[in-house]
Amino acid sequence: MPSSGTGRIAVIGGGPGGLYAAALLKRLDPGREITVWERNAPDDTFGFGVVLSDETLGGIEHADPVVYRALSDAFVRWDTIDVVHRGGTRTSDGHGFAALGRRTLLRILHERCASLGVRLRFRTEAPPAAELAAHHDLVIAADGVHSATREAHARHFRPTVTHHRNRYIWLAADFAFDAFRFEIAETEYGVMQLHAYPFARPSPDHHPATRPFGPPRESGASTVIVEMREEVWRAAGLDTCDTARSAELCAKVFAEALGGRPLRSNKSSWLTFATVTNAHWSHGNTVLIGDAAHTAHFSIGSGTKLAVEDALALAACVEEQPDLPTALAAYEAERRPVVLSTQRAAAASLRWFEELPQYVDQPPLRFAFNLLTRSRRVTHDNLRLRDPGFTEAVEEEFGCPPGTPPMFTPLRLRGLELRNRVVVSPMDMYSAADGLPGDFHLVHLGARALGGAGLVMTEMVCVSPEARITPGCAGLWTDAQAEAWTRITRFVHDAAPGTAIGVQLGHSGRKGSTRLMWEGIDQPLEDGNWPVSAASPLPYAHGVSQIPQELDRAGMDTVRDRFAEAARRAARCGFDLLELHCAHGYLLSGFLSPLTNLRTDAYGGSLENRLRFPLEVFDAVRAVWPEDRPMTVRISATDWAQGGTSDEDAVAAARAFAAHGADAIDVSTGQVVPEERPEYGRSYQTPYADRIRNALDVPVIAVGAISSWDDVNSLLLAGRADLCALARPHLYDPHWTLHAAAEQGYTGPGVSWPLPYRAGSRTPPTGRTDGPKPRLTLD
Repeated sequence: MPSSGTGRIAVIGGGPGGLYAAALLKRLDPGREITVWERNAPDDTFGFGVVLSDETLGGIEHADPVVYRALSDAFVRWDTIDVVHRGGTRTSDGHGFAALGRRTLLRILHERCASLGVRLRFRTEAPPAAELAAHHDLVIAADGVHSATREAHARHFRPTVTHHRNRYIWLAADFAFDAFRFEIAETEYGVMQLHAYPFARPSPDHHPATRPFGPPRESGASTVIVEMREEVWRAAGLDTCDTARSAELCAKVFAEALGGRPLRSNKSSWLTFATVTNAHWSHGNTVLIGDAAHTAHFSIGSGTKLAVEDALALAACVEEQPDLPTALAAYEAERRPVVLSTQRAAAASLRWFEELPQYVDQPPLRFAFNLLTRSRRVTHDNLRLRDPGFTEAVEEEFGCPPGTPPMFTPLRLRGLELRNRVVVSPMDMYSAADGLPGDFHLVHLGARALGGAGLVMTEMVCVSPEARITPGCAGLWTDAQAEAWTRITRFVHDAAPGTAIGVQLGHSGRKGSTRLMWEGIDQPLEDGNWPVSAASPLPYAHGVSQIPQELDRAGMDTVRDRFAEAARRAARCGFDLLELHCAHGYLLSGFLSPLTNLRTDAYGGSLENRLRFPLEVFDAVRAVWPEDRPMTVRISATDWAQGGTSDEDAVAAARAFAAHGADAIDVSTGQVVPEERPEYGRSYQTPYADRIRNALDVPVIAVGAISSWDDVNSLLLAGRADLCALARPHLYDPHWTLHAAAEQGYTGPGVSWPLPYRAGSRTPPTGRTDGPKPRLTLD
């Protein structure tokens, strides 16, 4: 009996994923009856070259050496990326690519399937999946981004298809580029970009003079993708061009890259990329793989890779599990985290190219580094290993002293020089009594100051009793509280010289009068509640939270004056920097967001009006805060909810605060409305800091799941941030910055080990770990 009870298998779609799944499952059990339906002819294919990673090839090698050898014979390999911009080419080596023609890949898989006894039915529409499911043990839907199977069972799979803003077209050049080439063209219509890579080299007997445009295997060939924003595409008249004319115009724009050669198409058309996700990947005995289940933007070259890896995982799970339902559940559990990670990287890359115009004025090496690290999968550290010369040149352009990682370069804000770019992010501790910080705060903040960060921030310090989030929140509305904070700032300055300490002032607004976080976050107090106020009388959680009182002019005056009084005390306490909290749905954030500000007076409606009160508070605080000490503002650059703060709103708000004297913008996101849907992931909030920094050229602090020193170095070198604020890593390791220096072998002035800790400044040795053996190995 075949594994998992899969004797008869139907595969809908003859792309790489479907064919490879069929070959693997047949090889695992020759007794299986497997049929592949493909509506096109065997030699029909769309697109040109495909790229596979070494990781994917390793899985193929262990699972099917025959396919691996055939692929290896056909592959074009190279390790260089050229970034061409404003007349200059910046080259980075050591990347390791392998590509081949899609037609060649399909031929190899056709031959392998045929040799194993898989039935290939070309030029034949597959019966509906439901019909196949009634007569087969397993139905594999590999029918692509426009999957009919997915749409027929949409109520179960629950797909989401998101179309993006750029237009692109797949073309080919009949010669082989020497490298993966990214080229930027700044035309009269706007910015256009070219992505190009070789997928076939010239054969030894090729004679260009007699066969200038011969078949790809004879003359060499490259995939060429041209991409641009919709408005650029229309301005250039490409929306009215047929395929031939589009190829001609693209060849003209990138004539130098092409050496004057033409571009050709293969039923190409201008597209917008669609990101496909599904809540479920299987329904009964039908399972989605490849683009039918998920898509990832072409700029990270993962479509075929993901489909082939899906096939590997599906075959392995069918082989390992005792029944089909368990196998399909195991397949999805294994693949979904990998796919989501890839889709996050692809989304970051996609957004980078959508926002390309904001980067074109960057210094040339920074621009190239930014492009290479756009998906966050290539980082400063692994790029330094791949191409140390290129990375050193980027560091030099950035201003790193010799031997100094970017994170340990200083930054000046007004009269304050931060010795490094690491910030201990504000974190509510909920451990104060009547607003008074105690020994816990001294130890908490003191430990992190001793840990080497350039700037240590307090939690949100509340400007009045009613401004607290919880009864455990710290404040600065009394002289006794100021004395307690002075004790802390004095310790930081004495015990950790060179470390700055900043205070974040805020007011909870409608999110106040709640329990301590670990007793029920955002839940009202069981007793002892105080009244809350906000821009509009909207409760944070309907049916749960208090309905706040809408602030009138007198109330706004009182709040403004409380902020100014707290700022005066903060200055006397010796804080080096002050941050105004205008994020996370607290009072000032509530004025900024259109979801929480429904006022009809001069403080509601347009963004200009919604900014009015936060700017009044900012001006009042700046007026009493010492001139030589910097002041920053934290904003939520998106509400992660429909109808909330837009990208344009965030940039405009940052511009307004900078015009009023903000020295840096601390760019956070969300926590404004409970129905938010954040796109969590590594460094997930940094694109918003990036957008503001490059739109305004104002210093920004990036936050949001930045967890490694490699991330910090990468964000700084790419020009996406000037400072990086880390929260949870500093809870896990108070000496995170010192350890980052030790792990990078850095001993310069950007960080200093306290004398009692100096014996621990070398990384302890670690034990050996052995990697896992290959997942699926067949004789």
